[in-house]
Amino acid sequence: MTSRFPAPGLTRRHLLQAAAGSTGLASALARGQGGWPGKPVTIVVPFPSGGGTDAFARPLSAQLTRSLGKQVIIDNRGGAGGTLGAALAAKAAPDGHTFFMGAVHHAIAPSMYPKLDYNLETDFIPVALVSNVPQVIVVNPQRVPVSDLKGFLDFVRKNPGKLNYGSAGNGTSHHLAGELFKLQTKTFITHIPYRGAGPALQDLIGGQVDVMFDGLGSSSTHIKSGRIKALAVASSKRAPGFADVPTSVEAGVPTYQVATWYGLWAPKGTPAAIVEQMQAELRKAYATPELQTAWNNLGADMPNLYGEAFGKFVAGETRRWAEVVKASGAKLDG
Repeated sequence: MTSRFPAPGLTRRHLLQAAAGSTGLASALARGQGGWPGKPVTIVVPFPSGGGTDAFARPLSAQLTRSLGKQVIIDNRGGAGGTLGAALAAKAAPDGHTFFMGAVHHAIAPSMYPKLDYNLETDFIPVALVSNVPQVIVVNPQRVPVSDLKGFLDFVRKNPGKLNYGSAGNGTSHHLAGELFKLQTKTFITHIPYRGAGPALQDLIGGQVDVMFDGLGSSSTHIKSGRIKALAVASSKRAPGFADVPTSVEAGVPTYQVATWYGLWAPKGTPAAIVEQMQAELRKAYATPELQTAWNNLGADMPNLYGEAFGKFVAGETRRWAEVVKASGAKLDG
């Protein structure tokens, strides 16, 4: 028969300590079982592989995978200028295992699309800026035999209506950057929309497209290989890793300044603790030599914009691009 009394020498204090230790162990086990992430994390990238979003998302996901101890998967869902993937991500379970990596295109979309199946401000929680890179004017050197932006403008004006430019789709920053360039330089170049920057770049390299107003991140590798030629970055300062590419200011079009940025959001309802933990993981990732080197090679500065401050930045960009859409008269039909 088991005694109901403590073993000799076991005081009430010992029993309380043992109970506390047992409770602490149970709490630790509970935290471990319910800890984040409990399974692989998916980052929805709303463009086909090979574009600027991918150029930053893939090295970031690799770094997060190492840090979190769980696989971070990139899910490319292209179409409709990045809005299809955004709508999909907005409907994902808000359990911290799905995030959305959008771009400047998503600040443009409300001005271009009469009806969207999501609202960037109300259906998502802003997590952080991932990168910010200048647009770059790139040409196929065989189809457009020029050495600088002045030569390009001369070439376009001598061949009115004969040149075309590719974009990641109607309503994307590539499209609006092209329309803004035409507006400011009083030139005409035919717009050809694609289902992402990757396919457009392949046709630029292949000679089916003459020019792109691309994010430097997606064009960087092809510029360095010589398959396409960079005429200018749309900025007032030269890009990291591309000191030999002049700025639009230096090239004689000082008002033409356009940046492509990429950011991370969580579906509305994602617990604040998980959002904060992801922000902490991003800070650690940005501090690694691997990402600092990668961002430099892509012409990007390391970001430092999180949460509400990032949300305010995006709201400002949405207002800015609405003005560009209105002034350029850009339409979804190109």
